[in-house]
Amino acid sequence: MNAAEESAARSTPEPTGSTTGSTESADSTGSTTGPTPAGTGEVLVLRPRRMLVLSVVGATALFVVFVVIAVLLRNSPTGVYFRFADQVAMVLLGAMLAGGILLMARPRVRADAAGVEVRNIIGTRRVDWADVQRVAFPDGASWARLDLPDYEYLPVLALQAVDRGRAVDGITRLRALHAASRTR
Repeated sequence: MNAAEESAARSTPEPTGSTTGSTESADSTGSTTGPTPAGTGEVLVLRPRRMLVLSVVGATALFVVFVVIAVLLRNSPTGVYFRFADQVAMVLLGAMLAGGILLMARPRVRADAAGVEVRNIIGTRRVDWADVQRVAFPDGASWARLDLPDYEYLPVLALQAVDRGRAVDGITRLRALHAASRTR
């Protein structure tokens, strides 16, 4: 650590147990907890671990394959003449496909005393705890879900069965927040 970093570390106050701060800290399960901006209590943040790793590795590998193909396109003895624009198009196609794979790393759940925000691959939806009938993880399901009124449900892709213990811990903590909101 250089002198400027040491000076900044000394001048930054240590976070306390207060619920009015905006810092978040990671725990051993990889989820993040911290106070809400309004100071209303704990914020639970959950993300899938295995899908995050697989999507980053897959997107990187796919992009590298497309770059290698683009470089080798000109030197191919196929009889077809590839231009520089074709090589650039291959790299851009690889970048777009890799970006699509990275969408699989997007799911997240943020829950606090007021409600839960579920961000899946495409959209984000905020639901008050009063509208959630139960937090479920049906037998044989790949991910959890929030059961809503009128037989509707909201899939929670951030809690996936392939994460095993992390998913169990996450669903337990989410259910505890839900139960605490019902007692108020």
